[in-house]
Amino acid sequence: MSCATFNVAASLNLHGCTKNAVSKSLGFRQHTTFHKFSSLFFETWNLNSTDRSFVRETPSRSFHSVFKCAAQNSQPYPSVGVDTDNNSQRVTVLVIGGGGREHALCYALQRSPSCDTVLCAPGNAGIASSGNATCISDLDVSDGAAVISFCRKRGVGLVVVGPEAPLVAGLANELVKVGIPTFGPSAEAAALEGSKNFMKHLCDKYDIPTAKYKTFTDPSAAKQYIQEQGAPIVIKADGLAAGKGVTVAMTLEEAYEAVDSMLVKGDFGSAGCRAIVEEFLEGEEASFFALVDGENAIPLESAQDHKRVGDGDTGPNTGGMGAYSPAPVLTKELQSIVMDSIIIPTVKGMSAEGCKFVGVLYAGLMIEKKSGMPKLIEYNVRFGDPECQVLMVRLESDLVQVLLAACRGELSGVSLKWSPGSAMVVVMASKGYPGSYQKGTVIENLEEAELVAPGIKIFHAGTAFDSEGRFIATGGRVLGVTAKGNDLEEACDRAYRAVENVNWPGGFYRRDIGWRALPQKQYATKE
Repeated sequence: MSCATFNVAASLNLHGCTKNAVSKSLGFRQHTTFHKFSSLFFETWNLNSTDRSFVRETPSRSFHSVFKCAAQNSQPYPSVGVDTDNNSQRVTVLVIGGGGREHALCYALQRSPSCDTVLCAPGNAGIASSGNATCISDLDVSDGAAVISFCRKRGVGLVVVGPEAPLVAGLANELVKVGIPTFGPSAEAAALEGSKNFMKHLCDKYDIPTAKYKTFTDPSAAKQYIQEQGAPIVIKADGLAAGKGVTVAMTLEEAYEAVDSMLVKGDFGSAGCRAIVEEFLEGEEASFFALVDGENAIPLESAQDHKRVGDGDTGPNTGGMGAYSPAPVLTKELQSIVMDSIIIPTVKGMSAEGCKFVGVLYAGLMIEKKSGMPKLIEYNVRFGDPECQVLMVRLESDLVQVLLAACRGELSGVSLKWSPGSAMVVVMASKGYPGSYQKGTVIENLEEAELVAPGIKIFHAGTAFDSEGRFIATGGRVLGVTAKGNDLEEACDRAYRAVENVNWPGGFYRRDIGWRALPQKQYATKE
């Protein structure tokens, strides 16, 4: 059996570059052994598939380990039933992360009958004050040994990794290797998000519908191809770029500037030393989520987000300014097509490549205008943010048991229960986002805002306490004001009523979340 040794840093160094190979925010150092990993992996990163023994050393302050792809060498987890109503074994859960997505996960996990305690590292001020979890702000989640030690001391029976960076850096590998049930893919499987080029290669090999594309490291060649294809056209940084590595260029000049920012100026570091030039697809975007146990996948409810910063889907892309669930654009027929043509081939393809995927697959889709059929835009290997917020307030199943079933490869036969009606989240962001913004602005009246109507929950993404105990903004996207309703219109009305009661002069929000589903509605007039 051929075996490759590959150093996996926080960026996985998927981009064929040696510069900036280690993430500044996560210091993982992994000496990784890949077994039964097909030539697709090596072809994607321009590695020699006939000589697969290579080591790249990178500086690190954390840990060094050897693990097999997809945790083939992991210790077996203790067996529990997959009945999602089973609460015979109460579990202590550790959520890794500190944003709005993680707050929503803590909220849903805490409501699970089989959950004993929810811990969140590092968490944030809003999570801590909400009572949805106990925040462990001093746990260094980039130190695998420290996380393992903490889990053992606290009797953690399930770790849920929220953000993509720890997944790409290999945290799940370390935890699974020592027998700690962890919901989230291995570093190798996380390449579906860590490298768009890898994802595109997988689509090519397994006939998964996606936009036409080419990958470039030479800016002149990229510009020549762009000139041949014309605008509009899409330029993507290959690696993780905090949601900012995509340019939808409406002119050739915009496209050339995007290429230069990645391949000439190095604005995205190692993430941008490959550029994917992709066909512009016209249609309606939608988010599709599926839980995966390595061989089986079950769909979550549909959701749709709003990426552009401005009303009417104008302005630059963001991490997401709002979302709602369910998404009318994803009919039951389309959901079935997505599962059959995109999700299942991906799961089977990753398994065939020797790298089983365990976690949540988040497919960014375009429902093409000309064909009405879904195409894959991108994969994320974690819950979307802010889509996670609307999904978690609607979920009625025991999330702890569902995620444990995924960890153990036992999702087959599991079904999920959802509340009827709809949910909507409106993101409140710091003025200036997604560009530069001021930190430390005071936010008030949050408790009152949650009480203006039934079914409102405010999730915190970027908050802290000031010296007087007041909430202050510490990030770009700061709050996810979420509401449930009997239908989308009621959920929308409640969410915006709550938003308008938040006293935050330093923040802003889109006033038209849900406009595609409710085009006639005038949502908010507050300046």
